[in-house]
Amino acid sequence: MSGPALSFVIPLYHSAETIGAVVREIEGFTVEGGHEIVLVHDGSGEATSRVARELVRQARVPITLIEHARNYGEHNAVLTGWRHARGAHVVNLDDDGQNPPTEALRLWQHARETGLDVVFGHYEEKQHAAWRNLGSWFTNRMTDWALDKPAGFYLSSFRCVSAFVARQVVGYAGPFPYLDGLILQVTQRIGSIEVKHQARQAGQSTYTLGKLLRLWLSAWINFSVLPLRVATLLGLVVAALGLAALGTIAWLWYRGIGPQYGWGWSMSVTLIFSGTQLVMLGLIGEYLGRMFLTVNQRPQSVVREVVVSEIGRGS
Repeated sequence: MSGPALSFVIPLYHSAETIGAVVREIEGFTVEGGHEIVLVHDGSGEATSRVARELVRQARVPITLIEHARNYGEHNAVLTGWRHARGAHVVNLDDDGQNPPTEALRLWQHARETGLDVVFGHYEEKQHAAWRNLGSWFTNRMTDWALDKPAGFYLSSFRCVSAFVARQVVGYAGPFPYLDGLILQVTQRIGSIEVKHQARQAGQSTYTLGKLLRLWLSAWINFSVLPLRVATLLGLVVAALGLAALGTIAWLWYRGIGPQYGWGWSMSVTLIFSGTQLVMLGLIGEYLGRMFLTVNQRPQSVVREVVVSEIGRGS
């Protein structure tokens, strides 16, 4: 059966105070071909679940609520939403109002006009803490090296994708998804437009430094062998420095000149080499650990329940 023209996918995490305003604004849109809302509650407690269920009960457009059995992370939640979305295009946005729904419509309109598979929102000014803006900048620079994308192209979590791309991406079943890496494996027909980024409507961000680090690891390790090559290069550089140092010490010993090399020097060299080896072993271990969890089929997400609004049933 044919679906609506546009699906709004919104992951929910401690968003009881903010999601109501976002959903009500989307419900007020007039979209040629119709639209729907897909809410994915990512295991953040009863308050958010209660508000989301009330939104489904009072829905003025088709709304689907998917309840995760526990917290799996933003990218996992978005993939769950894409699996349940029926739209010809899918736009995902935050639950806190920082991605204005009107800007989501602009992403969709640009995708339709240009025929692009993916349109990212590029923020004119981000309303985030300085450390998070720095982290986003670093992530984009890092993906210039690790992913097959145009250098300097800005990747953001505010994006509109075609149903074709969404169907291809949701085929990934691994436990550590990184959406932009998956998207870039499917298509190079991507673009971006400048969009507004508003201050959070209520509450505080639940995005932590730990989550940002896990995102970096997913971007680097799941979709690139570049870290292994960097580790190999680092090992070669350190080995070359070690050989150069050994040659220098031998030459000084032969000439009978230079300072006395004692315990402090020996321990410093040992710590440098040991630290480098541990870093490389840890990196290899991270690859092996993720392979182990994937082979043992650690779930990407587990859906406890799907609730569909009355207005969306049978359509």
